[in-house]
Amino acid sequence: MTSKKAVVLLSGGLDSATVLAIAQSQGYECYALSFDYGQRHSSELEAASQLSKTFKVSEHKTIQLGMGEFGGSALTDDSIDVPTEKAAGIPVTYVPARNTVFLSIALGWAEALNAWDIFIGVNAVDYSGYPDCRPEFIKAFENLANLATKAGVEEGGFKIHTPLINLSKAQIIKKGAELNVDYSTTVSCYQANAKGEACGVCESCRLRQQGFEKAKIDDPTLYES
Repeated sequence: MTSKKAVVLLSGGLDSATVLAIAQSQGYECYALSFDYGQRHSSELEAASQLSKTFKVSEHKTIQLGMGEFGGSALTDDSIDVPTEKAAGIPVTYVPARNTVFLSIALGWAEALNAWDIFIGVNAVDYSGYPDCRPEFIKAFENLANLATKAGVEEGGFKIHTPLINLSKAQIIKKGAELNVDYSTTVSCYQANAKGEACGVCESCRLRQQGFEKAKIDDPTLYES
């Protein structure tokens, strides 16, 4: 076993599966972290569980969060429809402060594990315009992590890894294919059904479809018939 540990945020989607594969390829002993935060469906969490087994991570935790109680997002509030057309500005699928919360909990687990590396699949190229997916946010959080923790003060600090941040969706898919990621087991759809079948019309589905098309790789996604 390597002593190089990393906490990897694993949603069960295409991007996070690719990040997990990248972290393992770099020699990290991976600890996968998922969140049941009040999202519309559990299919992505089931996918995350399966991915953790496939990649044989050292441990996989799913943390319960009550972010759905706040609402304010089409992903956590059933009264807000998931959009099927791209709109100007930050979309209603943005979940308030989600990545800040996720990274904070990942930081806590990493410090407990003596793991100095955290991987997250944020992307600033083919993405929906979320403010917590930008390089500026990641850098600011990394600075915070090293100011706010005992390990950051005494042990040299944490690194937040964002290997996908400057890649297009097609480039991400090609990278994952090189690392033998089985994308048929991932769920990216904002409103997948209980079987994990994608709607094919939400923005996440459209970005995924375009990515496979541009990568010239067959799309293995399961869609609703």
